[in-house]
Formats: sequence, C-alpha cells, structure tokens
Amino acid sequence: MSLENTEIRDSRIKSLLELAASLGATDAKVVLTKDIVIDDRLPDICKQTACEGYGRSKSCPPHVAGPSIFREWIKTIEQAIVVKIDVPMEILLSEREDIMRLLHEIVASIELAAKQLGYANSKAFAGGSCKQLFCSAYADCRVVAERGDCRNPDLARPSMSGFGVNVGELINTAGWAEDAKKSGAHERTSTGTVSGLILIG
Repeated sequence: MSLENTEIRDSRIKSLLELAASLGATDAKVVLTKDIVIDDRLPDICKQTACEGYGRSKSCPPHVAGPSIFREWIKTIEQAIVVKIDVPMEILLSEREDIMRLLHEIVASIELAAKQLGYANSKAFAGGSCKQLFCSAYADCRVVAERGDCRNPDLARPSMSGFGVNVGELINTAGWAEDAKKSGAHERTSTGTVSGLILIG
C-alpha cells in the first residue's frame, strides 16, 4: 500500500518526493516496507538467464548480500520511497542505458539527501548493472577484480532483483498498476517503465 501525500506528515519525506520529481522521476510514492514482496528466487534467475551483469559488478549477484539481509534491514526500517520513470518504448529500447543511468542518479541522490536529513540508514536500489552503465570502458569492476574502491560510489546502486525485491509487485504496491488501468494505459504498449527503491531509515 502506498501513502498519499495528504497522509505524509513528515516534511522531510515530502522534500524527498519533490527531489525525485525535480531530478526527472515521473512519480514517487511512499510505501511501507512490510508490503514489499521479497522473492528468494530472483538472484538465481539472474544467473539462470545469463544476465550480462551477473557476477561482473559489486551491485549484482552473487556479490550482493541478497534477500536475507534485505529482510533484516526492513525489520528496522518502516518506510521506503519508490520512484518510476515512464519512457516511450522507442526511446527505452534505443537509449536504455541513458535511462537506467538516470534512474541510478535519482535514487542515489535521494539516498544522500535522506541521510543529510537524518535518515542515516537509508539505502537505494535500482535496476541494470552498474558495470555496464558506468564502467563499460573498463574490462573489470574494480571492486570485484581488485577488491579496490568503486569508481562511481556516488552513482552506482545495487540491483533490486539481487536483493529479491519483486519489481512487478512493487509497482502494484505503489498503486501504479491500478492507476494505469484507470487511465486505460494498460491498453497501450507505447510506454515502458523503470523503477527504483530507497529504504528511508
């Protein structure tokens, strides 16, 4: 279940939602972490489908802590912000990496802003391999290959799927699937959506 702006009394949270919009998100909503669906199978699906990001960066399986640690985090963090970017399919297909980079930038910026506002344990997640998005010019992820420092710590964020977050259910929880039905958007195939998540705690 998402919380409507009228129910959000914390001005800090409202400022984070406004930040998401200013950075390019189509929409951003607050959800309760207890409503986030976690699927233990998702990290393995990344491997089984031979995802190009699997094993190549610190933000993708098997180099992320996975669903079990995500469950531990949300025991002490009650709310999260979900963001989405709606993009015409022709642009999403031709400029996908640009869109995914923007998604990482938005959630990373919200995470940083949340920490500055006092939510010290905030954590952001996105989609797409950070290796492909930010370090495609390099043969290897510095963290994975050399146990060195990330080249883009202010931008790269871990995969939601790697932590078992069911993105389809997350969109339902945010109410966007229902919104699409009401507007008739489910009958159109010209728009795609990418989404990210920030635990606020």
